[in-house]
Amino acid sequence: MNIGPRNNSDIYQKSKTRNIGSLGLFLVILVFSVLFSILSPVFLTVTNIMNLLIQSSILAVLALGTTFVILTKGIDLSVGGVMAVSSAVGLGMIVNEGAPVYVGVLTSLLIGLLFGLLNGVMVTRFAIPPLIVSLASMAIARGIIQIYTNGANISPVPDSIKYLASGQLFDFPVLLLIVGMLAVIAHLTLCRTVYGRAVYASGGSELAARLAGIRTKRVITGTYVISGVLAAIAGILLAARLESAGPNAGMGIELTVIAAVVIGGTSLFGGQGNIVGTLLGVLLISLISNAVNLLDVPPAWDQLVKGIVIMVAALLDVYRRKYYKTGYAIIK
Repeated sequence: MNIGPRNNSDIYQKSKTRNIGSLGLFLVILVFSVLFSILSPVFLTVTNIMNLLIQSSILAVLALGTTFVILTKGIDLSVGGVMAVSSAVGLGMIVNEGAPVYVGVLTSLLIGLLFGLLNGVMVTRFAIPPLIVSLASMAIARGIIQIYTNGANISPVPDSIKYLASGQLFDFPVLLLIVGMLAVIAHLTLCRTVYGRAVYASGGSELAARLAGIRTKRVITGTYVISGVLAAIAGILLAARLESAGPNAGMGIELTVIAAVVIGGTSLFGGQGNIVGTLLGVLLISLISNAVNLLDVPPAWDQLVKGIVIMVAALLDVYRRKYYKTGYAIIK
């Protein structure tokens, strides 16, 4: 089974193309940073930069999982609901049932895994469009959390969980270390494992991947499981940050997650994208939101700017697919 690039030249050209895309996005972030620093002197202070990174941490974790799904031409609109229900039920096990902390954490992860598995099976085994499946899962998750919490927040959060958001290790936030570790694992999974190459192959051409001996249904299902588990981890981290878990957690975050992934260069048509680009997309989205807050701009402008950025990113994606052959640049 051969699912890698055809030769060293292909590897070089594909790597070069990805690097150019990430470099371009980095330059955009740099331009925005300079602009916002002129408009608000507070923007480039160490305090605000750390605040920006911490605020983007939950979005980053969700975006990591969504990257896997979109790489296979899928979509997952359930991440916000899964994040909310997994954190609420997990914390509820600890607070209401008196379960040990590790039991609550494992419960959260199991819920995320089951939702991911449900999404994956419905998409691959029953050929239901990912948009419909994930919308249904989102509704199910939101319904469960409303019933379970009766519309009220669950608290208090144990100190061991709060440490994940407020703790420091060598004067560096534990939360950012966790996000960094998850990003490294996701990057290595996509770039250094057989499964990662199978994800790219399945997204590039599912038929060709299947003919090459790849079990595409398992691969695609696995991406939804990864997304579900990472949504659960995001839920745990969010509960640690807010010191509670509630029914409205993550409401409407799905569009922002997809925006970050697409802006980061992951193609909605599958087969192209990487974790570095996703993190840069998260940074750009968070940077815009942070600047809107600092400049006291009405929240509606935040949504407007994000919408425009998403539209531009989608157009660039179409352009890349039109002028690139087999994932490599024609124009270099």
